Amino acid sequence: MNSHQRSTEQPDDDSFSSAMCDLKSSVTKNWRFLIPSCFSGASPSALPLSSPPPTTVHQVWPGRNVFFLDGRVICGPDPRGLILSAISVLLAEWIFLAYVVDPSSKHPILIAVFSMALAATVLVTLLLTATRDPGIIPRNQTSASQEPGTSNLRRTRSQRIVVDGVEMKQKYCRVCKMFRAPRSSHCAVCDNCVDKFDHHCPWIGQCIGLRNYRFYLLLIALALAFYTYTLAFSVRRIRVKLDAPAGAGFFVLLRSSPEMLALAAFSSMAVCLLACLLAFHAFLVAMNQTSHERHKERYRSSSNPYDRGAVGNIKECLFQKLPPPRVNFRAVAESGTN
Repeated sequence: MNSHQRSTEQPDDDSFSSAMCDLKSSVTKNWRFLIPSCFSGASPSALPLSSPPPTTVHQVWPGRNVFFLDGRVICGPDPRGLILSAISVLLAEWIFLAYVVDPSSKHPILIAVFSMALAATVLVTLLLTATRDPGIIPRNQTSASQEPGTSNLRRTRSQRIVVDGVEMKQKYCRVCKMFRAPRSSHCAVCDNCVDKFDHHCPWIGQCIGLRNYRFYLLLIALALAFYTYTLAFSVRRIRVKLDAPAGAGFFVLLRSSPEMLALAAFSSMAVCLLACLLAFHAFLVAMNQTSHERHKERYRSSSNPYDRGAVGNIKECLFQKLPPPRVNFRAVAESGTN
């Protein structure tokens, strides 16, 4: 009886063990789909392979620029000037609201709101100028041995081209390995050739070129309006305090309200510098020249082929449609890109 019972129960045990083995094998084969990979201790070879994201141009760009938001925002290599400029605007606005705006005067809220609007537009324009592609020219990825006329290139580093009937000298850039486009120059700070290069502004930390020059002009004009506004109301408040019946002298006012006097002094210096800078660039716009061309005296011995008259030059600088960026920093980098 017992032996017969054991013989009849054995197949049931075997079938149960076989089913458990099949379940265990199925779970073992499919465990990576049931358990997240971050909690598993399996070897990397057992995990599903995922291809790494492609390398984009801004990740391998040889210049010294700093990129943010996957190449959408491009800044210069040194942000200290940009930070200092932003802090100066914010600090001036804080002193103006805290010490200059008189609550007992007429329309103090309107005065404060207009000042905050000016400060906000200055900061926004500052960021637009500092984070925009100034007109970076793509580099030549062809090696020197593959370039045609390499032997001639070693003997001369410039060539002559004709622009609107005027012969101009075109220099060869050793870094970008190409002849520079007309009106372009290589920025030693950012290490890029920039189209219609004007200068590298240390107070913005970015090159000023074809694609951000009008934002730079707008920034100068708005900053001039902002500091003129703060200077006017600061001087007015100082005069009210000095002309009051119980008013104190200048040195007493210096001890009691040093912030207001400091704002007036700083605003006066800023107004003088910005007014001179805006007048200089207004002259350059009317002549259709850049600061770099003016400094190098590019058109001293020949006429300016880009001069269209004062009205035409202003229209070209301020109202002509800007070209798209010549370098797509978000594109996938080609093999062999430096």
